[in-house]
Amino acid sequence: MDRKQLEGAGAAYTYLRGLIGIPAGLMMVLAALGNWRIPPLDIDAVFLAVLLAIALTTLPILRYYNEHYGRVRPTAKQDRLTVLLTVLAVPVVLGGSLLLRSRASWSLDLPVNPVAIGIALMGLISYAIGLGLKGHHVIIWGGLLVIGALPVWKGADPSNIGLLLAGLVVILNGALDHRLFVRIFGPAGALESEDSDAGA
Repeated sequence: MDRKQLEGAGAAYTYLRGLIGIPAGLMMVLAALGNWRIPPLDIDAVFLAVLLAIALTTLPILRYYNEHYGRVRPTAKQDRLTVLLTVLAVPVVLGGSLLLRSRASWSLDLPVNPVAIGIALMGLISYAIGLGLKGHHVIIWGGLLVIGALPVWKGADPSNIGLLLAGLVVILNGALDHRLFVRIFGPAGALESEDSDAGA
């Protein structure tokens, strides 16, 4: 395996650990429900307890990947891309939302869902730059982009609906990323059995 193939495997390992996306998506759904003040999430302590419980589920997921597939240290280039995408997320999601639909005097005030559009764009951009878009990325994130851009979002602010939809997309994308991860790296424990076979 040459250096480029190893770097590609490292990027796949980093980006396709999709089970991590499930709690992230659940937190987005929770945020939307909390913004709507749906009981019992209208009680701050309950909301924070549920948020913490969901966040803590990432620990066994990370342990699962580390124990069954090992650890991969991102390259310096991948680290720089992560920083770039993190910095880019703020103007794309927040700036785009304010530009497309807000109370700002310079807003275009379009009948779109700016949160759905901004998050979909970031999903597409991050996969395109970091790993390369796979078919399910184009369908899922592109679908969210199209739904958000449809000129049907008149009336009340649709941000929470956009956040809810984005959360569901993150969950679905995570499940499909994990499926691709397993196709690339094998089922859980496959690397361990190869190591034991090699030692025999």
